[in-house]
Amino acid sequence: MNPVLRSSAAHLFVASLDAPEPDDGDAHHLFRVLRVRDGESVTVSDGAGRWRPTVVRAGSLEVAGDVVAEPAPVRCEVAAAIPKGDRLEWMVQKLTEVGATRIVLVHFARSVVRWDAARAARQMERLQRVVREAASQSRRVWLPLVEGPVPAAEVLAEAGAVLLEPAGADGLRAHLVVVGPEGGCTAEEVAAAQRTAGLGQTILRVETAALVAASRVVANAPLSAASS
Repeated sequence: MNPVLRSSAAHLFVASLDAPEPDDGDAHHLFRVLRVRDGESVTVSDGAGRWRPTVVRAGSLEVAGDVVAEPAPVRCEVAAAIPKGDRLEWMVQKLTEVGATRIVLVHFARSVVRWDAARAARQMERLQRVVREAASQSRRVWLPLVEGPVPAAEVLAEAGAVLLEPAGADGLRAHLVVVGPEGGCTAEEVAAAQRTAGLGQTILRVETAALVAASRVVANAPLSAASS
């Protein structure tokens, strides 16, 4: 990580790198919660790999350096059943921190949690905020995509998708990992998978399996690997 990013007092996502201005929520967090003071460094990003340093002056952000363009991150996509309660927010937060580039929420045949269109719209808006906050904390300059919910058949048909299954082969080499519900996938869903892989002998919750899988994808990728 660039040392300027690592050492900044805060990291924000803004609409314009030329005239960076935090939104109301970020401004409150910056000045009321973190209590960033005049002269301190704050980095800002467009969420698409570009960022620049700024300095706080009289309650505003003043450009303090050139725009830096970072290479695309390792491609790491996780499609998962929707966990119950606040476990969903935790999953999305941690997947963002560990480096996921795409997070897809999936309805499986045995899914306990299902959303209608109205609830999906509300939840996805909330999850976008979770992603931004987690990406700010972890100093990411690429915001992951958050999509869904989609039917299991749709994501299983995507090129390169690997379904996590207890009987799956050891080793996980993939860029798109599919995590089923805690009740397991149906025989039809398993049959629809192009490949399956296992994560060991223990039974994991959806959010735990998603995080373990994402960590392995990022850790196993060549250093030169990047999103296409």
